[in-house]
Formats: sequence, structure tokens, C-alpha cells
Amino acid sequence: MEGRPVIRVLLADDQEIVRTGMAMILSAEDDIQVVAQAQDGLQALELAESHRPDVVLMDIRMPRLDGLDALRHLTRPHAAHRPQVVMVTTFDDEDYLTRAVAAGAAGFILKDSGPRLLAEAVRAAAAGDSLVSPSITVRLLRRLRTGGSAPGTASAPGTAARPGATPLSPREREVVVLLAEGLTNAEIATALSITVGTVKTHLTNVQAKLGARNRVEIAAWAWRNGVAGQGS
Repeated sequence: MEGRPVIRVLLADDQEIVRTGMAMILSAEDDIQVVAQAQDGLQALELAESHRPDVVLMDIRMPRLDGLDALRHLTRPHAAHRPQVVMVTTFDDEDYLTRAVAAGAAGFILKDSGPRLLAEAVRAAAAGDSLVSPSITVRLLRRLRTGGSAPGTASAPGTAARPGATPLSPREREVVVLLAEGLTNAEIATALSITVGTVKTHLTNVQAKLGARNRVEIAAWAWRNGVAGQGS
């Protein structure tokens, strides 16, 4: 797509047929380049270091080093290169997904997602607008409202604060509620009659106030503290 930066993608999945399928789909997009493919978590870390991708599509269950441990390594605070990591999963992985939120995952996508959603997931992650599959993300995060996180899951940064103790402005709270329901920046801007740039500014401020690493952690905080889902 002329004029749009090329998004460099690393695929990590132990099933060759899955990697091949995703690579074929993404390689057909003018603005996406698959730079490497890994068959396990250790290889994913090696290739991420050498190729420095913008986005990693990471399976959760892999040999040698699973996707969660690889995710934690890629999102560690002092990493030299921190790509956006989107977890590739199925609906029966809810406990793993809860742990992935705490580990810094930027989003989630189903293995059987169609070509359009797969490409959208990559573009959204690269833009920091990574809640691209509300059917997955909202279902997962809603569990946090009643303390439904997996046993032994560490809390994500900022998620322990009470809503009243967090100095979010009324507009910031409105943005957070819509984000937690799975809306993109553009959809939030339309709903609130503000610009996408203003939405991004609000989210940057919210991230700083909550100590959150990404949008998913903001949404997790909103569900865990009852800010989101009050009418559902």
C-alpha cells in the first residue's frame, strides 16, 4: 500500500501448517512483510533479536519455551527491542490468556481468524490499537470483574488500584470504558465526537497514571475495578 510503512512480522507457532497459512495471508498485503518464522519460543526470541520485528504473532502452547515465557522475555522493562506481541489462541485458552494479559500481551487473535482479521490484527498492533477481536478480549477481561483470573496470575501494573483512588478525568474514564468494550481508537473518537489524536493523548495519559504497558492492561484494570461492564 503506497505511502504506508511496511510492518515487519515474526510468526511463532509449532504447527508448520499454521505458520504457512498465516504467512501466505500476510504476504499478500502490500504493507506487511513476514520477516521470520519460529517453531518454538526459544527460536522466536533468537529471531526477534536478529530481525527486530514490529509485531510478533505468538502461539501460547509451544515446545522448549512456551509463548507465555517468550512473551515475558520480549516485554521485559529493559528489553533492547520490544515488539508488539499478539497471542494466537483458541477459546479454550482462557486461563492462559489471563496470564498473557499480566505478561504484557498487546492483543489476541483466533487461529481460525479469516484473512481480513489477521491483517487487521497486525496493523492494529503496530499502531498500538490492538483490541481488534472484542469477541475474545471482552470475554476474557470480563472475568476479571469478579476476580476470575487464573490462580497464581500476577497482577498487571496499575491493576490493583481502586477506581476512586486513580485520578482519571471524566473524559479519560469515558475513553477507558469504550476501550475496555473492545472499540478501536477510531470508534472511540466517533463515539465521543473527538479526534483520533485526542483519543491517543488520553490513552497515553491513562497509561502513565495506571502504570500500564499497553491497551490490554488498561482494559484489564477497567474490568477488574468495575469501571467497565457496569451495564452488562
